[in-house]
Amino acid sequence: MNKGYIHLYTGDGKGKTTAALGLALRAAGHDRKVFIGQFMKGQYYGELTALKSIPGIDIEQFGDEGCLHRDQMTDVHSKHATQGIDRILEVMAMDYYDMVIMDEICVTVWFELLSPQAVLDVIEKKPVSLELVLTGRRAPEEFIEAADLVTEMKEVKHYYTTFGILARDGIER
Repeated sequence: MNKGYIHLYTGDGKGKTTAALGLALRAAGHDRKVFIGQFMKGQYYGELTALKSIPGIDIEQFGDEGCLHRDQMTDVHSKHATQGIDRILEVMAMDYYDMVIMDEICVTVWFELLSPQAVLDVIEKKPVSLELVLTGRRAPEEFIEAADLVTEMKEVKHYYTTFGILARDGIER
């Protein structure tokens, strides 16, 4: 049986979701099945359309349509996050997917919509052969310790901070 590993893409730089989606594309290219759960996201992103056309990749969102700040969280947001964790556990129990991506799960914890333990419980229940990918800024130390591969994206320069350029279709969303 092949061993699946736990990947963590974190840090303040751009590219965490992009790295996870790149893994999904690579896995699909080898006829592997991928489930992507996007936490904190309920709005349209270009990857939603593109990934629907790729056999073997399924994507669901567990978030709000708008971009919110930490001090704007409500019980509804917590409910979305909890539903997302429940869905991830359900997907893992199906034994159908080779890779499960929990996009923005670290932000979900930082926003206190989920406890770190809720995510650690998912990690503990990971089937041996499943590749599990976590993304998001401000990964708790427990996630870093639990992961087999950790990459920190470091912002060196970004056109948003330099020029105030907002998210662009096809690039950031």
